[in-house]
Amino acid sequence: MSENRDSTQECCHEPLPAERTVVQPGKAALLKRLARIEGQVRGISGMIESDRYCVDVLTQVAAVKSAMDAVALQLLENHMKGCVARAMQQGDATGMVTELIDVVKKVR
Repeated sequence: MSENRDSTQECCHEPLPAERTVVQPGKAALLKRLARIEGQVRGISGMIESDRYCVDVLTQVAAVKSAMDAVALQLLENHMKGCVARAMQQGDATGMVTELIDVVKKVR
């Protein structure tokens, strides 16, 4: 599967001995977003180092939190469209719904 898939395609988990792997749709876009967030976090460090005004720093912290929430929602959408839908079609709805509820609790 290609790394350049769009976000409408599903992810696919394949069980491995100790873990699962995922081919993430929109992987390049997600990595680009995360790199941007990483830069924002470094910028916040610089602001603190430079003794910037607290409200300005907090505004940037809020922006990073919002950006991370957007990444989490995209990953959750990919998971639901791919893995959850596939598990339900294959009759494994109970386990997948439990996992989905647990992950939603973590990202909210």
